[in-house]
Amino acid sequence: MHPRKLLVFSLFFSVLFNFPRSPLLLVRSENLSFDFPSLSLRNLTLLGDSYLRNGVIGLTRELTVPSSSSGSVIYNDPIPFYQPESNTTSSFSTRFSFSITNINPASFGDGLTFFLSPDNQTLGSSGGYLGLFNSSRITKNKFVAIEFDTKKDAHFDDPNDNHVGLDIKNLVSMETANPDLDLKSGELITAWIDYKSGLNRLNVFLSYSSFKPNFPLLSVDIDLSDYLKDYVFVGFSASTEGSTELHLIENWSFHKYGFRPTSGHNVSDSSVIGPPIPDSPNKHHRRIGLALGIAGPAFFCAFLVIFGWVSVRKWRGVRMEKSFKAELMTGPRQFNYRDLKLATRGFHSGRIVGRGAFGTVYKACFQDSDTVFAVKRSKHNNHEGKTEFIAELSIIACLRHKNLVQLQGWCVEKGELLLVYEFMPNGSLDKVLYPETEQGNPLTWLHRYNIAVGLASVLTYLHQECEQQVIHRDIKTSNIMLDASFNPRLGDFGLARLMDHDKSPVSTLTAGTMGYLAPEYLQYGKATEKTDVFSYGVVILEVACGKRPIDREICSQRMVNLVDWVWGLYSEGKVIEAADERLKGEFEAGDMEKLLLLGLSCANPDSLARPSMRKVLQILNNKAEVVVVPKLKPSLSFSCGVSLSLEDIVSDAEEEIQTPGPMYEIKLG
Repeated sequence: MHPRKLLVFSLFFSVLFNFPRSPLLLVRSENLSFDFPSLSLRNLTLLGDSYLRNGVIGLTRELTVPSSSSGSVIYNDPIPFYQPESNTTSSFSTRFSFSITNINPASFGDGLTFFLSPDNQTLGSSGGYLGLFNSSRITKNKFVAIEFDTKKDAHFDDPNDNHVGLDIKNLVSMETANPDLDLKSGELITAWIDYKSGLNRLNVFLSYSSFKPNFPLLSVDIDLSDYLKDYVFVGFSASTEGSTELHLIENWSFHKYGFRPTSGHNVSDSSVIGPPIPDSPNKHHRRIGLALGIAGPAFFCAFLVIFGWVSVRKWRGVRMEKSFKAELMTGPRQFNYRDLKLATRGFHSGRIVGRGAFGTVYKACFQDSDTVFAVKRSKHNNHEGKTEFIAELSIIACLRHKNLVQLQGWCVEKGELLLVYEFMPNGSLDKVLYPETEQGNPLTWLHRYNIAVGLASVLTYLHQECEQQVIHRDIKTSNIMLDASFNPRLGDFGLARLMDHDKSPVSTLTAGTMGYLAPEYLQYGKATEKTDVFSYGVVILEVACGKRPIDREICSQRMVNLVDWVWGLYSEGKVIEAADERLKGEFEAGDMEKLLLLGLSCANPDSLARPSMRKVLQILNNKAEVVVVPKLKPSLSFSCGVSLSLEDIVSDAEEEIQTPGPMYEIKLG
């Protein structure tokens, strides 16, 4: 930036941050509030078994069979409650509606909580721990929680199986109250929780209606300032233990009130939370003068904002390039944009070799070095595109495996986001499996079996051998590339996620391609290694059968699901008939049957019945026996807010045939 412009820019920030502000603005800056009439993943993080459906958060699994479960939902941003300058703690109030339903009358428990905690990572244990406290770990977490308990647990001195309690640092309630309503009736219950720091009092109100009662159910005189010293997260948790209790949060509002100093010894409710006291006429005139005194500098600041915005536009672009360079100095090579544009003939449409979730892939021929690369060009240069770019670059740059498409470099110039990979001469697996013409099929049985082994090997590496577990989330034939010897190379990590091993998955928007998505991922939006295993199972069934995951019969135009079709043949004892007719019987019958059964076991609707990728690799290498596959396909029932018919799924699948490799996002709720 020109020194003169830099000086003006510095002056602007100096004026902006050092100009005296009125006390009224200071008070307002301390306020914080949010109101969610319905809930979404935009501002919330889900842990454990929690899920989102139709704008409602479920905190525990919805099963008719008794099962232990725990989950929590947390507001993303930490909230400051303490002002060190005045040594005061702010007040807060929250209102939310919840329901607790007992699906199976033969089981019951355990309840839910509203909590404030400095920790937003720990997933609490099931049972009496209410998804709030980890039973296997000593914690110094200074949490404050209001529990809505539906099970009497002697270990925590519960008075009965229908009570509300205040928990601080542990789950033995310091105060409890018995509501007149049934917490687990399944009816919608509204709760109000108010804390008034000036009075050091916490009040809890409950009602079946949306009208706040005149008197609190639970009122506790307590000073929470020691527990609200640092930034605090707010949220809900719930748990079950061998029960089928369903915990739902339907709406939520939260207000943190600014720090208001008090004078004298008489402190009333209105001195902590309430409308401002009307000003006297003299104060009114002084306020007008103050407003006029502020108006002039405010206009000057506005002028500087516009000037600074114009001046800094180019600087921001340079800064983005420098920030990428600083993060990637030790990473892959940085390419020059001019060279990439020249090698792709200006990103000519004739050089397009594929399309994916991230963008379009071009063949790049470098004349001076006689080398060929594949250049992936982002279709977004907005925040979403940058996020995908960084995700793919940061993940795959650290990975080394013979069955991965190796990253060669990157480029961030001219507003473009470009990734450079080694070029795969045989293209993607789907193009080879489903050629545009019927003239021959280069994939022999040996090639197909080798593809299944190579893909299992790289997924074992991603799931179990990396320092952080990598969940790919978009395993499909169009993301599997074939080198000159038809060896598989897994690519397109734009949707991939890094996870610590053994860490509970977090719910996100469901992303991927219809036909390859596991049923529990569609339902709850939680990607795990088991969802990758499901996608792998569908892929190897494609490889063995030469059919798409969802296809239309030529004669009847009926929609056919590949997994269902193969399972039907298996139940009739004719699974070998699923083999690709184009192979003309040129395969080992035992290996073909093994591959088909392995595909079914990986694509089992029950995620717990699917083998790990390490087990799959051992089976393919004849170091373990094939997993037993039930004759009838297991069925799972989900209550889902999004109703997808097979016709809907096929329309999506047909769109992908025309434009290979798009990303589908299904927002549940």
